[in-house]
Amino acid sequence: MSGAAVEAVGLVKRFGSLAAVDGIDLALEPGRIYGLLGPNGSGKTTLIRMLAGLARPTAGHAVVLGDRMPSQRAYGHIGYMTQSDGVYPELSAWENLRFFGALCGVTDRAVLEGALGLVRMADRAETPAYQLSGGMRRRLSLACALVHRPEVLFLDEPTVGIDPNLRVEFWDHFRALAGAGATLLVSSHVMDEAARCDELILMLAGRVIERGTSAEIRARAGTADLEGAFLRVAGESPPAGGGAPAGGGAPPGAAPPGAGAGTGGDR
Repeated sequence: MSGAAVEAVGLVKRFGSLAAVDGIDLALEPGRIYGLLGPNGSGKTTLIRMLAGLARPTAGHAVVLGDRMPSQRAYGHIGYMTQSDGVYPELSAWENLRFFGALCGVTDRAVLEGALGLVRMADRAETPAYQLSGGMRRRLSLACALVHRPEVLFLDEPTVGIDPNLRVEFWDHFRALAGAGATLLVSSHVMDEAARCDELILMLAGRVIERGTSAEIRARAGTADLEGAFLRVAGESPPAGGGAPAGGGAPPGAAPPGAGAGTGGDR
């Protein structure tokens, strides 16, 4: 039996003639943070949704914690933060957290308060989500994804709209989760976040085009920076002054944590 916490076995997802994910094989080990990088439309969100059991593959399958997805047992051990605000706007921050916690059997008030404190929202517990700023809704979405202390965490551009100081704190917490044995797959466009990952997976046009540590990828590409390395392995020439970002902006739309509707904006 494989020791991987998350596996993709020949995963394919087609939308008509478009192969959003085109035959991906992956094995992600416990206790590590994996960065999933690629431009908009490269297939990152579709891959994450299939791994989480929220999208049906056209071919192949995903395995999480030994269970072929979708798996009701595995769902209780997965945290998923979507690209967009994965909370119910009419519910308060506290009601959202309590709802998502209850779905996973978490009702202890101290645990719920701890999750809200992690994202610095204890003073906004009674505020309806629709009255929160975009950054605060992102914080609340993360708290809802973490409240049950999952063994596997899928984070789809989790720090978009988050201020720099809090972003550093989030990554410190992600590192602590990995240190405790969790497996994290984090999609991002932010290159300094990529450097915080144990291993990087670069995607383009639905395929994995490179995998390794930041240093390994830069060394193989013969560049000093990760942006330039991505462009080089993608078959483009980095500009003389350094690389360009491997994509920009946060695509719209995804379902609330645990929900199965929607395809997300980044196929």
